[in-house]
Amino acid sequence: MKELVLLRHGESQWNAEGRFTGWADVPLSVRGRRESELAGRRLRESGFQCGAAYTSLLMRAIHTLNIVLAGLDRAWVPVHKDWRLNEKHYGILQGRNKREVTQEMGEELVHRWRRAYDCPPPPLPAGDARLPAEDPRYASLPPAMLPATESLQDTHRRVRACWEELLRPALYATGALLVVAHGNSLRALVMHLRGLSPAEVEQLEIPTAQPLKFRFDDDMKLLP
Repeated sequence: MKELVLLRHGESQWNAEGRFTGWADVPLSVRGRRESELAGRRLRESGFQCGAAYTSLLMRAIHTLNIVLAGLDRAWVPVHKDWRLNEKHYGILQGRNKREVTQEMGEELVHRWRRAYDCPPPPLPAGDARLPAEDPRYASLPPAMLPATESLQDTHRRVRACWEELLRPALYATGALLVVAHGNSLRALVMHLRGLSPAEVEQLEIPTAQPLKFRFDDDMKLLP
């Protein structure tokens, strides 16, 4: 049997402030570090022993992973980072206060930007310093691959490719894999694993630092 654990990062500073984060790189809050420590203890108590770990290129996920691996006493396992596990890109909303945006744009539209499968927020304009093309961690990627905004459908597309190319083979090889990522990238991965519809995934919530366990048989079929 193969065991996959998905974990959303602990609370970030911008989560605590009620701001749209997306690809912006912000640290964990004090609460987020405590949540991550608790997640590591819970996983250790459950007997989980990952053979490898994957995370995004964003510090809130990386720091969560480091804390969890320390709690598991498995800081030595191979760790891989992939941009395709990044959070959904929130376009011009990144950095803005959610309540203020809702008051300005209306609750229904903001809800669609946050939850709907195929409705991206307005993109960042050319030359905006928040564009990923300005960030050195993405310098090796073709500019056309870097988003100025994303819907969950866009996020689903890249996360699904990451699953097929990296995560699934790693799970098969190690038998136990830990993936620490973000609310929307994990919504997209759960959608793929469980075969959820766009309407079903719209209702899916991924809380911070709460491990989600999936088990597969030796043929990599998801078990109930």
